[in-house]
This record gives sequence, structure tokens and C-alpha cells, in this order.
Amino acid sequence: MTTPDTGELLPRQRRHTLFFLEVIRDFSPVFLDTEVDMSGVLAHRAAALESEGVRYATTAYVLRAAGRVLAKHPDANAAVRGGPRRLRIAHYPFVNGKVALDRTLDGRRVVLGTIVPHVHESELPAIQEHLERVRDGDPENLPEFDGVRKLHRAPWAEGRKAFRAAADSLALRPHLNGTFAVTSLGHRAVDSFHSVGGTTTTFGVGRVLDRPVVREGRIVVAPVLRLSLAFDHRVIDGAEAADVLTEVKEALESV
Repeated sequence: MTTPDTGELLPRQRRHTLFFLEVIRDFSPVFLDTEVDMSGVLAHRAAALESEGVRYATTAYVLRAAGRVLAKHPDANAAVRGGPRRLRIAHYPFVNGKVALDRTLDGRRVVLGTIVPHVHESELPAIQEHLERVRDGDPENLPEFDGVRKLHRAPWAEGRKAFRAAADSLALRPHLNGTFAVTSLGHRAVDSFHSVGGTTTTFGVGRVLDRPVVREGRIVVAPVLRLSLAFDHRVIDGAEAADVLTEVKEALESV
């Protein structure tokens, strides 16, 4: 007789993801999406590669565009905590972007988040430099991931309590979780997707693919990005979320 497989304990390296998923259960997400003509972005990227020797990531362009747009929409650059009858909201005078990263930590493939500060006033070189540092650095040593490593080492209940306390702090949240989030799967064959990043707005970035578009009444081929927005309906309504997404699209198309 064979012994039934009772499974194994979930790896410690996934604890922060589970704690995060518990926290966002209170969210009330609504999903929007649009298509962005990336001709200008790709031309700018090619020129920068030739003149500066730097290949700017699509995520860097989205961070810069979204940061500037959200600075003009303070109600969308906000966070809430508490239940429906005692919901408290905080508006932030700065815009911090959280970026989800696919990294390996202690031999396990995990999602880690880095905060790119003050993207509402940062230029592409500074944003790209931050992304490259956390992308190419060792997550076992990078200071950005000290908190995650401590959570993995702590007893389950203690780590869960600490994570919840940090998430409940409206003062700490923009520095630990950003005021908006960007997550990208465009490096693979993913056209679009929607994600809840624990912030009032989360942008989902798919791949850039040649698609037919209409220009001046004619069908032409252009590089197109499918960009999604998930927003927390407790904080803003669909009309403002649509404004945010449209303005980010326009900013990317005018690069």
C-alpha cells in the first residue's frame, strides 16, 4: 500500500506573497485597458541606445508617464484603510512607483517589489538606473529586500503580524508599497493582463507587438502595447480612472 501524498509546507520564500494577498482582500478592483502606439517610444529608445548606450525599459517609460499623470490626479494618488464605516484616506504629495520583479531568492523563484521614488519628477536615466540596479543585483544582499528576508526568517505569526501592521499604516505604505504599481509580463508572449498591486492604481504591461492601426483613414502596421489599469473603486470612480489611463496613453504616444 502506498502512502498518500500529504504535501509539504509552503516554502518560506513565498510568505510575503501570501501576506500580501491577505491584505488586498479588502480591495474593490475594477479593470480597464487600452492600446498604445509605441512608435515614438521605440524611436526614442533606439536613439538613446545609439547616443547614450542605454536601452530604456518599457517599464521605465510607463513609470515616468504614470508618475506625471498621477501628480495631476491627487485623488488617484491616495490610499485607504479601515472598514466601510470608518474608511480613512491619505493623499500623498509625491508619487512613488512600485515595480514587480521576477527574481530568485534562496533558490526559489519569487516576485519581489521595488519602490522607485518620486517618479513624478524623475527622468528616464534615474528610473532606468534604479531598475537595473535591482534587476542585476543580488536579492540576497540588496537593502531593498531586507524586510522580505526578515519576514522569511521570522515565525509565521510574527511575520504576518508585522506585514499587516506595515500595510495598515498610511504613513508607511507609500514607502513600502508605492502610491501606484506597475507590473510587466511583456518579456514573454503575453498580450495583456490585469493585476492588483496593493495600490489604488496598478498598470499591467503586456508585450509590444506589430498590429494593424488606422492612421488618417489608412490601415498601417505599428508597434502596439496593450496597457491595463486596475483601480480600487473605494478610492476613485471609473471616470477618473479612465482619465488617468487615457492621459498615460497620450503621454507614451507623445514621447
